[in-house]
Amino acid sequence: MANKSTADKVATIQKGYALEGATIELGAAIVDGELHKDAPVRLPLSMMNRHGLVAGATGTGKTVTLHMMAEQLSTAGVPVFLADIKGDLSGLATAAAGSDKLAKRTESIGQAWSGKTFPVEFLALGGDGDGVPVRATITSFGPILLSRVLELNDTQESSLQLVFHFADKNNLELVDLKDLRAVIQFLISDEGKEALKELGGLSKATAGVILRELVTLEAQGMERFFGEPEFDTAELLRTAPDGRGVISCLELPTLQTKPMVFSTFLMWLLADLFEDLPEAGDLDKPKLVFFLDEAHLLFSDASKAFLEAITTTVRLIRSKGVGIFFVTQTPKDVPADVLGQLANRVQHALRAFTPEDAKALKATVSTFPVSDYDLEETLTSAGIGEAVITVMSERGAPTPVALTRLRAPESVMGPSSPDLVRSTVAGSALLAKYGTAVDNVSAYEKLTGKTGAPTGAAAPGQPPVPSPEVFVPSSPDPTAIDDEARCIEEEILGRPSSRQPHSQPSTRQPDSMPGPPARRQAPPSGGMMDDITGALGGVLGSGLKSMARSMGTQLGRELLRGVFGTSSRRRR
Repeated sequence: MANKSTADKVATIQKGYALEGATIELGAAIVDGELHKDAPVRLPLSMMNRHGLVAGATGTGKTVTLHMMAEQLSTAGVPVFLADIKGDLSGLATAAAGSDKLAKRTESIGQAWSGKTFPVEFLALGGDGDGVPVRATITSFGPILLSRVLELNDTQESSLQLVFHFADKNNLELVDLKDLRAVIQFLISDEGKEALKELGGLSKATAGVILRELVTLEAQGMERFFGEPEFDTAELLRTAPDGRGVISCLELPTLQTKPMVFSTFLMWLLADLFEDLPEAGDLDKPKLVFFLDEAHLLFSDASKAFLEAITTTVRLIRSKGVGIFFVTQTPKDVPADVLGQLANRVQHALRAFTPEDAKALKATVSTFPVSDYDLEETLTSAGIGEAVITVMSERGAPTPVALTRLRAPESVMGPSSPDLVRSTVAGSALLAKYGTAVDNVSAYEKLTGKTGAPTGAAAPGQPPVPSPEVFVPSSPDPTAIDDEARCIEEEILGRPSSRQPHSQPSTRQPDSMPGPPARRQAPPSGGMMDDITGALGGVLGSGLKSMARSMGTQLGRELLRGVFGTSSRRRR
């Protein structure tokens, strides 16, 4: 390969990137120190759900690369999710101004440049910023992700899962931190000692540790991220009236000192999408491309259960039409099982100032296919706005490695004005739906007997209603429902149910727990069975969710708990 001429090397790249379908234009190849605009480097739109990695040292242009890719995805009608950690990505809403320097660069790579604006939805975690508030309920967030936020060890994480199991079993809705704290306080109280004993693996000391971590989290102001109305991740899949994909830009202005919180919340968004989306197979373009910035924070000191859940999500969400791009400094920041799923690579320059840097450089080079480049030299000498690229071609094979001068974004490479951001948020259709927090009756109110003090009116179209899991007058007998659930479980899952049949309705109440009257009437004809029949008559994914909501049983909760222990149950 060392004896190949420059023309042969250029021809190899031209042939490797001669793609037939729609593409994302990344830039032009640099071969033997010369830029060749007749050798464009592209990424097939149909292969973006094969996931990718954008890596490189600080200051080498990773954020600009995300910016440029997001613009083209939006133009192609693909929604995009970006986490805006530094505040730079809000510039997508403002058209860039041209300059002589910019014109010279874009002409050199064959880019027909013009300043443009793009449809951007500004979001803010818990309303911590100017964007539309993004909240999650505690029960939806799940015990595994919450354990990451609380930095619990494996034993404490297992104990937290038991707490969630207890709350699910006893119809105690975990909406915010005070709900979870109330359940734990109940379990370690004299009144709840019998219930705690029944949980078996949860010690009073461990429950106390979890409780102290929750108090610490509240003291740091984290309680605003949990509550209702919960953000529906389907909002991330929208397109603008002109057909362009909406770019959802999550502001994280004050969370740089709390990296574990924002990285875990990003994973919750992805996990919720994974649970809700139906199988889609191979598409001409993805339904959504999700950029996970500061990806190393997801994996640092992660539990085995957490890493396995991420790996499973990355492996399976591809078939649901979602592409994930991890953004970090070196490939070694990403576990091998996850890295093996990332078919598209954009590697910016690396530094080799220390022995550790040199080791990381060698590890990075080893992950690339054999090429015509001396990658150790290339990766340490690449300039800002240049990257070594290889992607998956339309026929499923890796494209030739190409040092590429990347295209310039057409919107502002920096923040939009605060007035523009605020006016965009004020005009958002999502603000009326998610802008005002509500405090419905949940575990805290049930256990303390106190009435929740609402923090505002319910969002339009979503009046506060009792959860389907709460027993109300004329509700069907829960044991009869469980018998129906057992039959349905066997039919759907194709195996014998672990659920025991009931010969007669049970009158047992959970120990020391507030509960419904002991006996209920059997479900009337045309009521519960109609709900079940209608649910099973639809597509399996949405049908299961409808079935679970209508039944309000432990089966429903088990089926809706995902790989992260998350649940997509929302009050409608």
